[in-house]
This record gives sequence, structure tokens and C-alpha cells, in this order.
Amino acid sequence: MKSLLVSACTTLLAAAAFAAPSADEVALKAKLPEIFAKSAAHYKALDAAAAPLAVAKEEVGTGWDKSKALMPHGFNRKTGKLDMRTIYWWTAGHFPGSLWYLYEATGDEFFKTRAKAWNETLAPNAKVTTNHDIGFIMYCSYGNARRLLKTDAYDKLLVETASSLCERFNPELGLIRSWGDVKEKQEFLVIPDNMMNLELLEEAAKLPGGEKRFADVARSHATKTMAHHFRADGGTYHVLNYDQRPHMHGAVAEIRRGQGLSCETAWSRGQAWAIYGYTMMYRETKDPAYLAFAQKVTDFALNHPNMPVDGVPYWDFGAPGEERDTSAAAIIASGLLELSQYVENPDKAAKYRAFAVKQLLALASPDYFSEGDEIGHWLLKHGVGHKPCDSEVDTPLDYGDYYFLEALLRFKKMMNDK
Repeated sequence: MKSLLVSACTTLLAAAAFAAPSADEVALKAKLPEIFAKSAAHYKALDAAAAPLAVAKEEVGTGWDKSKALMPHGFNRKTGKLDMRTIYWWTAGHFPGSLWYLYEATGDEFFKTRAKAWNETLAPNAKVTTNHDIGFIMYCSYGNARRLLKTDAYDKLLVETASSLCERFNPELGLIRSWGDVKEKQEFLVIPDNMMNLELLEEAAKLPGGEKRFADVARSHATKTMAHHFRADGGTYHVLNYDQRPHMHGAVAEIRRGQGLSCETAWSRGQAWAIYGYTMMYRETKDPAYLAFAQKVTDFALNHPNMPVDGVPYWDFGAPGEERDTSAAAIIASGLLELSQYVENPDKAAKYRAFAVKQLLALASPDYFSEGDEIGHWLLKHGVGHKPCDSEVDTPLDYGDYYFLEALLRFKKMMNDK
């Protein structure tokens, strides 16, 4: 059965012709078996450490309650222990998603078995309407499961999740509310992270039982975000508060720095979400406006004077010399590899591809890739979650690993297509 829910890993357009592989591409291709083998070993150890912690303490011995299950999220340097979070935490789908990618990379049945087991705990998210992150949670996990297992067993769950996400859509504003109660009138907060949840809507619209409105909502949100969420140079704000009063016609009432350094700089992971998100929206719609905008936000990042030579950005583009964010680098690399397949200018396509390969070589180096148990068996060191709140600074992040593995798989497919 041909899967209708297509992973971003397998939807890269085949280019008519490629130049001979560069020296960096040859080097990265040669490293792939070692990188995947090390990653597999890390995640087998991580799974073994996390499994006994997956049920909240109060549930041990009293029966299984999915709603109280926990998912590996990160590593607590102070305690030296895994950071386990509720299945409703926004990153809950990334750990099982990484297991699915490792199954794809290695063919090892262990990863399929464990990914299926972890997936099952996430099912209650299909009914959640209190946050926008259910797209992340359910698409990274069940979307990859559907693709790799070539099954329609998860169709109903994914359609239900899309319907739940649409409950957060305000038709007057044309936007999905990122944070806050849908009925609250004082604030309507939107963040660029929300672009990543639109992929679920686009793909669920194609499934049996899916609705055209899912895609309509995704495209409305992407277009409105494109109009308001970025400065003229392509740099992103993090948090916008939209005015809900009818006579204000959805004007931006307030800009907030959110997880960035300030309202006038660009938070690097927010920029990464934009690069990836608008590339994905072009793939789904073939709307040239999205392709042009994906290039604009990409060029802002790649040409920024504060972008380090190795392509691993500082946590904010306005904070040179401070902590790097490997998660932002991984997301950018994955987005660039796809974007390079769509741009018509061969020089620009080559530039995007070369930058992504440079990033992946850096991330796979000892500077960023962990050894042994130094960070609880996660792959990438030096991620930054929320610097202004001193939360998860210089630490592994589960989504950093996920997009690193995705980017490597995209690169592998690209090289196989050459």
C-alpha cells in the first residue's frame, strides 16, 4: 500500500542533474555508517535507561495510565540523570521519532519495536486542544510510523489530531493561537515554532477522513505569519501578540522577545523553524511565495555576520561569543537540504547544500557529538533551550537529535540519487 502521509525525508524532489560531489560531501558520505552506528548505540543505551522511568512513580503497581506516562526529553547536568517529561510536553514526539529514523537508517528491528512501544503512550495527545504542539508530538512519532510501516492503522489518530489542532484556529485573524486559552481575549500569542505543526495539517488533509479545511488552515496561518512575523531583512521575531478587537483587523499589538535576546535580534532556533517551515509549505503547496520566502529567511541566517564559520549558530544572532545552539544547526541543515532541491538557481542550490553539509560535518565532530555517557547518551552537546530563563543552556535537546538524524537521512538519499 502506498503511503499517503509522506515524510519530509522521502519527498525531496529529484534534481535533473547534480555536479560531482564536493570533497565535504564525499567526506560526510564516508562517515555516515560510523555516525549511524554510534547513534544507534547511544539510543539503545538511552532507551534502556529511560524505560524504567517511563511510568510516573505514583502509577507503579497500580496499572497503566497513558496520561501519566513520561517521555525522555533531555539531561539534567546538576543531577546527572535523564530529564523525563510528561507525554504532553511539546517535545514528546521527538524521542520516538528518532527511534524511527534509526530504524530507517540501520534496519535494526530493535528500533521499530521500541519506537512502536513509545508511540503508544502518546495517543492521548490526539484529543488535546490546549496547545499547538500536538503537530510536533504526533507527526514526528505516528507520521514516521505510518510511512515506515506502510500502514493506515494510524490514519484516524492523525486526522483526529489535525481536527484538535484546528480548534486553535481563529478565522477572523487567520491564525492558529500558539499559547493561551482559545477563548481568552486579552492576548493572542503566535510564535514561529508553530510553522512546524502545519505539516500535520497538510498531510492529514490527504488521508481518508481528512478534511480540506486542514490544509486551508495551514496555508492561512503560514501566509499571515509571513506577513507579520519577520523584519524587512528576513529576521524573525519570537512572540507576537495580535489584537483581537474587530476594528483592529488583526493588527500586531505587541512584540515580545520570548526566548530570544531582544525584540530587535533574531533567536536562532526561531529562524531555523522558519527556514524549515516555509520550505515544507512550498513542498506541500508549490506556492512560489513560500519558496521565495524560504530563501529570504535562509539568506538572513547564512549571510549574517555573526554566523560562525562552522555553521553552528549562537543561540541568538545578536549574541556572538555566547553559547552555540546545535538544535538550531540541525534544523537548518535539514531544511537546507530540502530547500536546495527546489531553488532554480544552481549556484544558490549548491550554496545551500554545501552549508548544510558543513553543518553536519561539524555536528558529527567531537566538538558537538557526544561520547559514551557524558550527556546521558543523547547525541548532540551544546543545545540551548531558553537562555533568558536560564533553562536548558548548553545541554542536549531531544529535538536537536531528531533533526540531526533527519538531516543525515536526507543527505544519504540525496547522495544515493546522484
